[in-house]
Amino acid sequence: MSSRDLGSEILQGINEIKEYKKGNTNLRTRELSEPSPPQVIRTRLKLSQSAFAGLMGVSIRTLQDWEQGRREPQGPAVALLRIADQHPEVFGQLH
Repeated sequence: MSSRDLGSEILQGINEIKEYKKGNTNLRTRELSEPSPPQVIRTRLKLSQSAFAGLMGVSIRTLQDWEQGRREPQGPAVALLRIADQHPEVFGQLH
């Protein structure tokens, strides 16, 4: 079991929002950097298109479209590319 007090954490979050709306505080934000292009990440990981597409959970065709600029990764794919780019050791443990 967790020792977290979820009710207290939720109330704290609500109070932070109220204070922000009143102009009394700033909310914590973080800018996420854009990942490197998929081909750069794949090459750095030393993976074939097939292996990288499998780890990303997309078809080889989709990966090829990304690499050739015909399509842009969206949503969760961008998050996975960011992880692969910034923490390649995670992907190294998966294959």
